[in-house]
Amino acid sequence: MSALSEFVSFGELQLGRRVAQAVTDMGFEEPTPIQAQAIPLLMDGKDVIGQAQTGTGKTAAFGIPIVEKINTRTGVQALVVTPTRELAVQVAEEISRIGRYRRVRTLPIYGGQPIDRQIRALRQGVHVVIGTPGRLLDHLNRKTLSLSSVAMVVLDEADEMLDMGFIDDMEAILKAIPQERQTLLFSATMPREVLTLAQRYLKEPEFITVSKNSLTVPQIEQIYYETRESGKLESMARLLDVLELSRAIVFCRTKRGVDELVSGLQARGYPVAGLHGDLSQYQRNQVMRQFKGGQVEILVATDVAARGLDIENISHVINYDIPQDVEFYIHRIGRTGRAGKSGMAVTLVSPRDYRQLRLIENLTKTRIRRERLPSLSDINERQKEGLVERLRNTIAEGKLGYYRGVVDPLLDDYDPVDIAAAALKMSFGPVGEEDAAEAGHGNTGAKQGMVRLFVTIGRKDNIRPAEMVRIISDETGVPANMIGDINIFEKFAFVEVDQEWADCVIHYMHHSTVKGRRISVEPARSRDSV
Repeated sequence: MSALSEFVSFGELQLGRRVAQAVTDMGFEEPTPIQAQAIPLLMDGKDVIGQAQTGTGKTAAFGIPIVEKINTRTGVQALVVTPTRELAVQVAEEISRIGRYRRVRTLPIYGGQPIDRQIRALRQGVHVVIGTPGRLLDHLNRKTLSLSSVAMVVLDEADEMLDMGFIDDMEAILKAIPQERQTLLFSATMPREVLTLAQRYLKEPEFITVSKNSLTVPQIEQIYYETRESGKLESMARLLDVLELSRAIVFCRTKRGVDELVSGLQARGYPVAGLHGDLSQYQRNQVMRQFKGGQVEILVATDVAARGLDIENISHVINYDIPQDVEFYIHRIGRTGRAGKSGMAVTLVSPRDYRQLRLIENLTKTRIRRERLPSLSDINERQKEGLVERLRNTIAEGKLGYYRGVVDPLLDDYDPVDIAAAALKMSFGPVGEEDAAEAGHGNTGAKQGMVRLFVTIGRKDNIRPAEMVRIISDETGVPANMIGDINIFEKFAFVEVDQEWADCVIHYMHHSTVKGRRISVEPARSRDSV
């Protein structure tokens, strides 16, 4: 156990303060079923056989006890054996995040990477090694890896390693570890060979299982949109502008995430409220009254806070953060499409989320359709349709006598269509593409159809036009052919972009970090006014 005397609750579990903080930072609010069963046993020093598939949170199930037990003044004390290099890297990253505040050093070692680099890292000192069987044996034969201090060993996805013919390698590795150790074996299936291996090398193991074979998803439309993590709020706002919401629940991983999203959406004028565990019962009741009463259309919540909510007529469930456990996904999206009504589940996916998305698809045996994020043109078209619908309703209501009296004197001098368009502009403000460009950016001195942007990075930052194009495209997704003239000066630059993409570039890049510097991006002043 870590030397900390202060413990923090993680669901029903008690974790050291530093580990609990790291787990909170990762977005875990409470243990998944496999974590709740495995962590107490592992903390008690038991050998464990866990039947669980990837996507259940099993890495943290053994990663948390490993980190809690590490003595940071000693060398390699834990070994995780995985079938593939991809899984080795993933496990190493997760254990590193869990151990960040305890300064636990992890190292993935696998074939295909220069062995000299791994040898140097081992010499510098690590606490947890995660590796594939072949490369682990290579290091053992070279005597560049010592397992003499290993107190905990994990065989992750043991059935996969057996299928890949690693049985002899696994046994050779286990024989190189002291017998006075704790051994964990995780496997999605339990064929005879896995049970034989467990019987030979585990001592009175506890058996735990989390079955995902019966996971079913409701028959609702499921789609996802790809977005960058830095531009997620802007993507969310665009979706809310085009989705025909009546009542929606948006899920975030953390309480802080709920607060930040609610604040960002409220600043943009959306009727939204948040729900999480830090709210008092009075605040929670008030939020639910507003949501059920229709004063608030969008409820942003954590998984824990949303438990026990029985709300009818949810048209959309939106996963602002993809859940860490497949069961959470099922519980979330099951809140829409009830009682035979249609519903839609929407998930925002950043590049690092794709592995979890594929796991959700595989374990639930469903296909989640990819859609393109709406462009500014799509939003403008949606706004136009909304205006037309409101006009139809107003005409149908009648009672227009007073307003006819205002319009009649203008008919001799102006086209009736222009009068109607001017009245709309007075009532609703600038909403069309032309007005948006004028109202949002003014005359920036750009070519027709373009907006000229002022960017606070220049020659002193060793920035060149080709690199500027690459940075803008990578950060915002703007096609390179939508970027026009670029003029770079000593401390700043001017960049022309297609007016449809201007807001996207401003929102995604303003206050972003480029070459280690926090930059500003804003519409330029007209050349005539400079």
